[in-house]
Amino acid sequence: MSARATTRRRQLGATMRKLRARNGMTLEEAGQLVGVSKATVSRYETQSGPVKWLVIDALCRAYGVNDAERRAVVALAKDAKQQGWWSSFADSIPESMNLLLTLEDEAVREDHFSCVYVPGLLQTRRYSTALQQANEVRLEPIELERLVDIRMKRQEILARPKPPHLWAILDESVMHRVVGSPEIMKEQLGRLLEANESTHITLQVLPFSKGAHSAALGSFVILGGSEPALDVVYVDFHTGSLFLEKDEELERYRLAFEYLRAQALDMEASSAMIYRIRKEL
Repeated sequence: MSARATTRRRQLGATMRKLRARNGMTLEEAGQLVGVSKATVSRYETQSGPVKWLVIDALCRAYGVNDAERRAVVALAKDAKQQGWWSSFADSIPESMNLLLTLEDEAVREDHFSCVYVPGLLQTRRYSTALQQANEVRLEPIELERLVDIRMKRQEILARPKPPHLWAILDESVMHRVVGSPEIMKEQLGRLLEANESTHITLQVLPFSKGAHSAALGSFVILGGSEPALDVVYVDFHTGSLFLEKDEELERYRLAFEYLRAQALDMEASSAMIYRIRKEL
């Protein structure tokens, strides 16, 4: 199966593995309950190969999954072969971004903590361009523009009739780091002020005065599915990306985000700080 077709399939496989493990069943036991072979159950838990949603539904029932969670997993199975708008870009983007775009396209909420740069969903075009230009690997202008186009296209999920709720906590350093130029940064901070007026965006600033905090080692995103079992944590490193989905990993990052949310300024105070920093540029 091509890389373009593995994104939803990968999430489905991971989800089915998690559901079976949570129920304490072996592959053979699960197969016997729904009338399929051990090999079929195993194949459904991998990243490749076709699936029948009726079997997915039967497995979910055998695992004792509640109705809402079962419907969400079955919907994922039905869409396993679906390709998103980014499929036309797939030849020029890494598989990690391909997966991120799929998860983001299906998310009902996104919890971001950013300690270096403004989250991609809130970047202006000029800010995003300046970030790409600062990369140590120099890109051809057409390639750079293509990457910025993808980032701008991503932002369209926030304009949907039912957009995901975006909760972004930004370290104060994000506002002080001048990306591109003071003019570009003023525009970017203005975009953040506008975003904090939206009904489906919550933006908080974590001030320097709070000192050390629970995510001092880096930025992360919790991509929330229609059910907690479909949540995924995305951690972006300079040398690569990680997608974390184990229960203990999810709980660790959920707890970290709760601590950060409690330490950060409220929305009104956050906007006041952003306005002050913008005025000083």
